[in-house]
Amino acid sequence: MQLTFFLKAFLALAQETRLAAYRLLVKAGPLGLAAGEIAEALGVNPSTLSRHLAQLERAKLLRSWRVQRQVRYAIDWQGTNQLLRFLLEDCCQADPAIWPAEPPPADDPLATEP
Repeated sequence: MQLTFFLKAFLALAQETRLAAYRLLVKAGPLGLAAGEIAEALGVNPSTLSRHLAQLERAKLLRSWRVQRQVRYAIDWQGTNQLLRFLLEDCCQADPAIWPAEPPPADDPLATEP
């Protein structure tokens, strides 16, 4: 995979509205959400959101399809997986003390989000 693919993905995620839309669609799962639902959830003007979603789609982080008059968006898991593999391919030289194969226990104070 070329470096330009990853740079486009990072650039697409490096903006507050696009990152929020991406995270919302991760939670939505494979059925995704209609563009209007995303705009409403984020409190963003639909035409502004359309440009943001298009940039995420060009970066291969989202996919879209039509259902009657609606455009739906969902995560492009192939592009997302490629980005994650790129980020972690040389992680910590496989040192399990730094990047464990198992997730931390639920009672680990570092395991919770801030």
